[in-house]
Parts: sequence; C-alpha cells; structure tokens
Amino acid sequence: MTERSRPAAPPAFPQRLVAAAGADRLDRFVTAALGAPGISRTMVQRAIAAGMVRVDGAPGRESMRVPPGATVVVDGLPRPESPSLEPEAIPLRVVYEDEHMAVIDKPRGLVVHPAAGNPSGTLVNALLARYGRLEVGDDGGAPPEDAGDGLADFGDDVRPGIVHRLDKDTTGLLAVARTAAAGAGLRRLIAMREMSRRYLALVQGRPPQSFSVDAPIGRAADRRRMAVAQGGRPARSHAERVERFAGPPPYALLDVRLETGRTHQIRVHMAFSGYPVAGDRLYGRPADDAAAGLRLTGQALHAYRLDFPHPVTAEPLSLRSPLPPDFAEALESLRSRGDAG
Repeated sequence: MTERSRPAAPPAFPQRLVAAAGADRLDRFVTAALGAPGISRTMVQRAIAAGMVRVDGAPGRESMRVPPGATVVVDGLPRPESPSLEPEAIPLRVVYEDEHMAVIDKPRGLVVHPAAGNPSGTLVNALLARYGRLEVGDDGGAPPEDAGDGLADFGDDVRPGIVHRLDKDTTGLLAVARTAAAGAGLRRLIAMREMSRRYLALVQGRPPQSFSVDAPIGRAADRRRMAVAQGGRPARSHAERVERFAGPPPYALLDVRLETGRTHQIRVHMAFSGYPVAGDRLYGRPADDAAAGLRLTGQALHAYRLDFPHPVTAEPLSLRSPLPPDFAEALESLRSRGDAG
C-alpha cells in the first residue's frame, strides 16, 4: 500500500505517504496506510474535510482516487470532544455490588461505554444513574486491556469504572469499579491473570475435546474486523467441549477460558480454528445457522462465570449467570434433534 511499514504506535504528524499502483479512494488509502490503533476512517474523513490532507500539494477530497505514485501528506487528525456523560435510567441486572465495585449481567445489545457511533445509551450511562459517580484506577485511566476500535476517538473520561469489556451482542458478567482503589485492583487482577473469565460458546463444526489457541490479534485489512495477524497483540484462549451436536450441520458447546482479553478474541480465535461462533454475523456462517433453524439475535457467546478475589478486601468471589433465552432455546433446538453427545 505504501513505501513505509505500518507503525505500531500512533504516528507523529505530518505523515508523508506514497501511493502504490492501484491505490484506493483517498479516505480508505489514508486510513489503511496510517494503520495505527484508534485511527478510524471517520477521523480521516474529518481531517480531509478540514484541509489537513494534501495530494501532490493540493487539498484532497475523500472520494477521489489516489493516482499511482502520488504523494499524500497528512498534517494531522482532528480529535473530537469527548461526549458529555449523562446518567440514563437503563435497567440493569446486578449480581454483586458493594461500596467498591459491582458485577453486572450485561444483556445483548448493550454497548459498554460511549464510543464513535454510540455516544449514549451505554452501560456507563446506566451505571452513572445507579451509582452517581464512578472512578478509574490509579493508572490514570488507561484504556481497558481489550480496548478496540472507537476507544481512542474520545478521551479516557468516557469509560469510568470500565476495566474489561464485552462486545455489544455478547452477554454475561462484567466487573466494574466504583472507586479508584477497586479500579486499580481489578486491573491488577486481570494483568496478573488472577481473574478467571469463563464463557459458553456455541460453535459450528467438530472441535476436539480440548484445545488452545495462541495466536496474536490485530486489526484486519478492512478495518471493520479483527484478525489473527503477525505483529498483533498476544492472545491466548483455552476451550473444553461440553456438548456436541452431530448435525448436519454439526455444532458444539464449548467452555472457553480467556488468558488474555483482546477485542473480539474468542470470536476471532474460534473462526481462525475453523469453529466460528453461531449467530456471529461478522466472523461466522449465518447461512449454516439458518439451515439449522437457529433463531439467534446475536453471537451465541455468554460470559457465564467470574472467579476472583475482591480487589479491595481479597474476599473470594465466584459468580454465575444463566444463559440468555435465545442461546438456551438454540441449545434445546439442537438437543431435540436427538444428536447430542
């Protein structure tokens, strides 16, 4: 794409990019060429509109095709203002809470914190309505360990209390901090692998009884998805088969344990291994789910178990969450075919 390698860290500006043969339209070319965490196509389009991107010395237009060999200079990227966080009365299922922290059973469709495209209606807004105030850890509000696309579009103040995430359509248990001490403690537990996070995943295919995936995850070329990628961040998942369904098409229920927590980690690792998560419209095979008669409203991935010492008191906590209705119904549908084992 360019005559320079992609940086692993946010680039310094100005950036000089040289287009290869067959270059894409300007906004896509610049987004891919910069290739840094948190740089979205929307941000690049704003930079182009602000006159911060020049093609062979002339102001660029986002839809223009970049001629082969053209020099594109990016003077910078505008940073949007962080949205104002407002409390919102969104119902929550709280499975544990004290003055330091809480554990929420997140429903399908709820975004964890504001980001590009989701400025409100998030778990953070609901938490503010319930608790009034949330703190961050003593690391100064660094992004959660599984921070993904959209996080860098706003400042750290849009995710108070958030130390790990679940995707919008992934259900289940999520620990949140109410105080700075709890935030720092939860981050430390995650970093030291002292918080056990277990998921139930309904996947396509015939996985072995147990297997592990140790494969780095980075941004895919289309910028919409994540992918196993050389140079990505280390990612390790461990799976045990709980139940299998012969099909056709075949499915299996897995108990998955995270060793790391990257964006879309289980979904990417299972698809990479040949066992995509059922109901996953981004990484899965929806046609197979339809053929099996599964009526899932999102990926069949549920964070059903959290085990960890309390970040302040060290009290052992072991919490569980039942399957959401559509996931449970999908399992019953597969079992009713008489091919479970």
